Amino acid sequence: MAIEFRSVTKQFADGTVAVDDFSLVLPAHKTTVFVGSSGCGKTTLLRMINRLIEPTSGDITIDGESIRDRDPVKLRRGIGYVLQNAGLLPHFSVIDNVATVSRLNGVPKNDARRRALELLDVVGLDRALADRYPRQLSGGQQQRVGVARGLAADPNILLMDEPFGAVDPIVRAELQTETLRLQRDLDKTVVFVTHDIDEAFLLGDQVVILQKGARIAQVGTPDEIIENPASEFVAEFIGVERGTRALRAKRTAHGTVLVDAAGRTQGVLVDEASTATDESPRPAP
Repeated sequence: MAIEFRSVTKQFADGTVAVDDFSLVLPAHKTTVFVGSSGCGKTTLLRMINRLIEPTSGDITIDGESIRDRDPVKLRRGIGYVLQNAGLLPHFSVIDNVATVSRLNGVPKNDARRRALELLDVVGLDRALADRYPRQLSGGQQQRVGVARGLAADPNILLMDEPFGAVDPIVRAELQTETLRLQRDLDKTVVFVTHDIDEAFLLGDQVVILQKGARIAQVGTPDEIIENPASEFVAEFIGVERGTRALRAKRTAHGTVLVDAAGRTQGVLVDEASTATDESPRPAP
């Protein structure tokens, strides 16, 4: 399902303009990532999609239908939502946390629990964890349960609000890999919020770099943004002239490697001619 923002503005009661005249199409079956510094409006944008926050003006449509015409409770139950820190109910077991949305949608208990067990398989969790409580799980396991719960209603749209921000780097990398696999397998329309540009470039088909007021600094694929930053702000934000993207070639005794601005080796430069296999065409004798 495609999502479209049409001149959306959000001004809070204290006068803060979190979103200022935002317009953009989020394509169906793709992952769109909102990325920017704290306070730029990215989470506000995401929460307006399921009407946890109502726009002050403008409209948001899903496949051309305004969400203003949808009952907000029914809308939310049909959209997956994954939070930072998982947002699990502490007094519910894993299986009952995952089954919660299905039960709210009127699915019989046994069917909801059966579906929950299937979803543990989908997100790579052992079914032996089904009867444990959130406090008995690691941070990474809790996040996987949160993803499973977000998928419980088999939604066409999955909202992910900085879901991996509270776990350690190793677990975060595992969860990012798992998210890529899930998107390949399930083909959802995913809206992902992060402040980490590397995570945005890894996960996003469409990356939206935001400035204060949710003003779009640049939107495009990761390749488009890296190769052609639209402004000095974007170039600085993505680290074109520093960090891991500022690469230079360095010759060593064993070949050429690529190093970043800090002098750390990031990879090996491969000669395409040397990668030819024995199956490559050979000249006639």
